[in-house]
Amino acid sequence: MDNWIDELARTLGEEPLTPAETSRLLDAARDVAHRVERKFTPLSTFVVGCAVGRQLAGGADRMETLTSTLAQLESLLPEEASDH
Repeated sequence: MDNWIDELARTLGEEPLTPAETSRLLDAARDVAHRVERKFTPLSTFVVGCAVGRQLAGGADRMETLTSTLAQLESLLPEEASDH
């Protein structure tokens, strides 16, 4: 599967994801799916990608931009349900 996502990135003219980027994005997607609603997962990743892309076009660093954008996403997530 990693080869597929790397091939997709290259086909779209992007650098493949680093392991750290992959981990952060998968964690964020999981949090949206479980703490908001599953159907919003692909939509949220699209919006995050647009925001990151806009900042990269302005010369920002990719990992710093991804980290800051995901922090904003995380600030909007509802609290995790406690297991009592």
